[in-house]
Amino acid sequence: MIQTTRNTAVLIHLHAGCRSLLTAAVLVALLLSARDATAELHAAAAIVDITPQQFPVFINGGFTARKGEPRDVKARAVVLDDGTTKIAMVVADSCILPKDLIDASKALASDRTGIPADHIMISATHTHTAPSAISALGTPADETYVPYLRLRLADAIAEAAAKLEPAVVGFGSIDASEFTALRRWVLRPDLVRTDPFGDPTVRATMHAAKDNLLGVIGESGPEDPELSVISLQTPEGHPIALLANFSMHYYGGGPAADYFGSFCDALETHYTQSREINGPTPVAIMSHGCSGDIWRVDYRTGEQQDYDTFVAGMVARAVEAIDAIGEHRDADLAMAEHRMPLSYRLPTAARLAWAKGIVESLGDSLPTTQEQVYAIEQLQLAERGSTEVVVQAIRIGDIAIATTPTETYALTGLKLKRQSPAAHTMVIELANGGDGYIPPPEQHALGGYNTWPARSAGLEVTAEPKIVAASLNLLEAVCDTPRKPLTPPASPMATRIQSLEPLAYYPLDEMAGPVASDAGSHKRDAVIEGHATYYLAGPSGPSFAEGTTINRSLQLVGGRLATRGADLTDHFTISMWCWNGLGGETREIQGWLASLDHTDSVSPAGLHLGLASTGPESGRLVLDLGGTRHTGTATLTRWQWHHVALVRDGDAWRLYVDGVLDASGTTATGFGVGNMLFLGGRSDGVDGWEGRLDEIALFARSLSADAVASLAHGTPTTDTP
Repeated sequence: MIQTTRNTAVLIHLHAGCRSLLTAAVLVALLLSARDATAELHAAAAIVDITPQQFPVFINGGFTARKGEPRDVKARAVVLDDGTTKIAMVVADSCILPKDLIDASKALASDRTGIPADHIMISATHTHTAPSAISALGTPADETYVPYLRLRLADAIAEAAAKLEPAVVGFGSIDASEFTALRRWVLRPDLVRTDPFGDPTVRATMHAAKDNLLGVIGESGPEDPELSVISLQTPEGHPIALLANFSMHYYGGGPAADYFGSFCDALETHYTQSREINGPTPVAIMSHGCSGDIWRVDYRTGEQQDYDTFVAGMVARAVEAIDAIGEHRDADLAMAEHRMPLSYRLPTAARLAWAKGIVESLGDSLPTTQEQVYAIEQLQLAERGSTEVVVQAIRIGDIAIATTPTETYALTGLKLKRQSPAAHTMVIELANGGDGYIPPPEQHALGGYNTWPARSAGLEVTAEPKIVAASLNLLEAVCDTPRKPLTPPASPMATRIQSLEPLAYYPLDEMAGPVASDAGSHKRDAVIEGHATYYLAGPSGPSFAEGTTINRSLQLVGGRLATRGADLTDHFTISMWCWNGLGGETREIQGWLASLDHTDSVSPAGLHLGLASTGPESGRLVLDLGGTRHTGTATLTRWQWHHVALVRDGDAWRLYVDGVLDASGTTATGFGVGNMLFLGGRSDGVDGWEGRLDEIALFARSLSADAVASLAHGTPTTDTP
């Protein structure tokens, strides 16, 4: 516990995990962040041109090198001062900025302004048409541009710091889901692709659904549709700066700054012309949200907006969010930084030998093929071995900003927002460095471009959870408040399930594995085995979520859940929501939903519930009882949520689909009783569920038809435990 002096003492509690991550420099920064309660926030913003002084220059954004004459690229800076703590934030029109360049600019700006270097954040917009500031894949850094950019980034901070004025701050947020979508999709299990090293590892990859929706099972993760804006203005209401943040990878086709620059120009124009604001034009800034797996096109429909329509729509939505800000307030500041060593995933001896042969044949030429690019990258990773990444947290009153130095998946940003102790949280990626993609660990197992080891995606498999942990610790420190717990959101469906006193209840809103938590009273957690992805959209409607909350689900990619099954004997009910991702008649069984069996083999007397794939029974439920199969009549439509329930009542059984009896019968041979219950698979691992599961509930009794309908339709039930 560290005590700092203010009008009222502030206590900063550092738990063991935080102490292991925060350095002495961070603690000093926190001490400096405490301010007199009577201090007043000051702010200023500046825009500097960072267009190269000579052409042509290398341009980032592709596998191989290209040159051009990118113009009208800018760096936009905001400086804040509460009387004790001073911070600076810069967002530059660049694809990626390397840490050494950023650190050099911070040092220069600190010398000129007195702002501590660890109180400066510099990030890239990730435009794919700006001058190259870093060697990435087949494009080298432009040697003529990097020294100039270093100076201009410092100039942006100095210009803003020179014109500070009293300010108040507000936060606005709005849903902009029509402007963002997943670009990384999971391929069907029979369509696995080969990586640049010749290995069949690609189960998920970018744009796989573009031309073949039947070749994928669904998106590989969630999107983050929040468009947020931090508004700074004078106490009299004159705008100073508008810092926006959105999770969408990029949109080229306009100027060299891509849609980021066009958005800023159009937003500034709106506030000077359409609104007829007196005084200076506000500095508009669009920072890059967590977008490593995000794109602008919804491949389910194929619809996409042209460049101008996209920009105009984003500006209109931002204006709506800004206009809805209820109040701008004075605010105090805090900022903390952690520098963390991380390892690269190094090539094996065999891969290194392969790479050396290719590079030797290439000579002094730049690479022109994907194979050549990744061969060079293996040598780079082997030479470097490890790196250092910078993670920061900023607090402006009740607003927090978390940063990642990487191209971060949307799920990572959602992890930080969901657990942040602040009232409002923005996550800016590609800040303070450019260390490539950091997929969550489960995404590494699915392969694809975002995981292929290179400086663009070379960090250790555990980099994402380590960066999330560091960010949350920093957020706790600057907010002096513990993070929010990861508890399942309340919903009418959860209340209904709990009222029926389940043996186990799995909401399946986990953001990581391998545990699927039991939200019921018995705490019979399940284990997620094999491949899965997390936090995808689940069934929607008023029964599942309240307000703007999105109900979440688990997606199995050949994986399964395992839990104890011995308590499911003569009378039981298995209730679940399921979403099938497989299209076409790819195999006899589309996937198994539930299996009451043993761990070592498939028992002849086992119970297996699945979905048929071929013939006239395609899309119907299949119940295998001791080798005898029974088939339902309702069709479960692909990519749609359906409620399924299996009820055992002695030797009798009933199957329900969407609350309606689908099939029933008795068995003369009886039911096998297994020691394990597998959900989304069976004991031999064959034909596992390829899709999503949600709201699974197990009951140690036979639910009535009325109770099953209540779980499917969100209606009250007279059934009592």
